[in-house]
Amino acid sequence: MKQQRVRILVSGNVQGVFFRQALKVVAKKNNVSGWVRNLKDRRVEAVFEGDSKSISSVIEWARVGPANSRIDDIEVINEEFKNEFSTFEVLY
Repeated sequence: MKQQRVRILVSGNVQGVFFRQALKVVAKKNNVSGWVRNLKDRRVEAVFEGDSKSISSVIEWARVGPANSRIDDIEVINEEFKNEFSTFEVLY
């Protein structure tokens, strides 16, 4: 399975609704490593590394988000795979 690295930027009501924590659970369940953090402009940014099918599953979840979130837009940026992460972390 092809390994891949993707950065996403999620806009909408995504801060203060447990988006980052829920994304961490979904990423770990799909064996995707990387990190997620809030941005000052109220978006959420995440970087994923893993196989392309697993990353696609996490991105599809992020298009909907947890119960109290509202996703207005999601930007997906493919990056060069670096095998940089061993876990998935919420950055503060």
